[in-house]
Amino acid sequence: MSRDEATDLQDAVGDALTQRREFFRTAGVHREDGTYEVSRRGADSAGNSKVFESFEALRRLFDRLPAEFSAEDVSRTGITGSRRHMLVRHFAEHPAFDCDITRRNPLTAEKTTEEQNREQVVGSEEGEVISAD
Repeated sequence: MSRDEATDLQDAVGDALTQRREFFRTAGVHREDGTYEVSRRGADSAGNSKVFESFEALRRLFDRLPAEFSAEDVSRTGITGSRRHMLVRHFAEHPAFDCDITRRNPLTAEKTTEEQNREQVVGSEEGEVISAD
C-alpha cells in the first residue's frame, strides 16, 4: 500500500469513528478516542461543551437523575454553569434518552416510558441532522 493510499484509509477510518448528530439546540459527537462530547449546536467555545469519557458515562448520569429533573439536579453531579442546561436539553433531544422538556422556567425534564419515546423518535427524526465530520 502506498503512503497516499494509507493516508486515505486512515482518513476514512477516522470519519467512520467520528459521528456528529445535530439536534434543535444541541449536538453530540462520538469522537475517535471513544469520548462523547455534548455541545450547543453551532457554538465553538469550550464553555459551550461537555466531554464525557464515553456515551455510556452520559447514560449513567441520566440514569442517576430523578424521574423529573432540572438543571439544578444536573449541577449536583458536578456540572456547572450553562452546561447543566445544555445537558437537560440534550437528554430531551437525543432519541437514546427517554425524557421530554416539561417546563421552560425553570428548565425541567421528565423521564418517559419506552412506548412514549418510540412515538417521539418517529416524529423527531425529521428534525435531526446526521453528519460525519
